[in-house]
Amino acid sequence: NRMESMRLCDGSAGKKYIIRTVTAEEAITRRLEALGLVEGTEVRILMKKQDGSLIAAFQGTRLALGKKLAGAIAAEEAGHEGRGW
Repeated sequence: NRMESMRLCDGSAGKKYIIRTVTAEEAITRRLEALGLVEGTEVRILMKKQDGSLIAAFQGTRLALGKKLAGAIAAEEAGHEGRGW
């Protein structure tokens, strides 16, 4: 029962998502990987602004993401009973 992928910037505050892919410049992708934001990571959107920027929490880290970067992250909503994959 796999969920449809979406961009993280289209997610909602308070919900959890599973990271699928990051399509950004290599240096940015490497930096996010160093922070632990990689495929399979569960991310919770703590706050989302009207402009599409957001604050995400994952693995004990809070990170502010601008709309461009949040739009480069494909994710799917985390399932309630297991992860559906």
